[in-house]
Amino acid sequence: MLLESRRRAADLLLQSYVDRRPIPPLSESFGDVSIDDAYAIQLLQVAHWLSQGSVVKGHKIGLTARAMQQQLGVDSPDFGHLLDDMFFSSASRIGIDRFIQPRIEPEIAFLLGAPLKGPGVEFDDAEDAIDAVMPALEIIDSRIQNWRITLVDTVADNASSAAVVLGDPVPLDAASLPNVRGVLLCDDIEIVSGFGRDVMESPINALAWLANRLGELGQSLGANEIIMPGSLCASAPIRSGMKVEARFEGLGSVSAHFEQELQEER
Repeated sequence: MLLESRRRAADLLLQSYVDRRPIPPLSESFGDVSIDDAYAIQLLQVAHWLSQGSVVKGHKIGLTARAMQQQLGVDSPDFGHLLDDMFFSSASRIGIDRFIQPRIEPEIAFLLGAPLKGPGVEFDDAEDAIDAVMPALEIIDSRIQNWRITLVDTVADNASSAAVVLGDPVPLDAASLPNVRGVLLCDDIEIVSGFGRDVMESPINALAWLANRLGELGQSLGANEIIMPGSLCASAPIRSGMKVEARFEGLGSVSAHFEQELQEER
């Protein structure tokens, strides 16, 4: 893609945030869109948000679980940027009108205590960089019509990022992460569940993947970043009036309430 086309694609996605109207897949509107094009489009949007005063607080890794890859029809992880205005604390009331076609998923989040720079990051390096883990909910959303995404569509769309709800931090050794079972409940009904091992055998492997992928791009992870390593299971749609909770064996729980027009509580 030419730079002009990348900018036009980024502008279309940015406008979708404003008017809450999804756009056709970029892979259809712009023809041959490469992964490099998609990440360039993502970074153009991040640059815009930073120019408006937003701050990058962390990163998310998407499509690490086979269930999510199958659900969305893609075959590789991706990553996106998490901005400060995306974060909520557990039990927050969140206005659903900020989203277009939101879905939610349970994740085991990391708080980094040290920088992490690839390439060459291995499991032990990633593990040593973690200061704490947190039960988390990630709200994903798509600026692409009807979630008709290919990998390049979701990458360009900041890995379908929308919001993050964090529970209380606990030590990394509070539980064996691959064996942690996470359950997603909507209005107190269990919808779906999965294990930490469903995220690349361990969420820590996902963190190492991210550090190495960023290293290929000349970027790194910093201390105090929040990392969302990917969902333990398939995502579920959310609607106004719904209460959502995720429970993780050994790690605690996290919840959020979704309402229509609302002065949000963080």
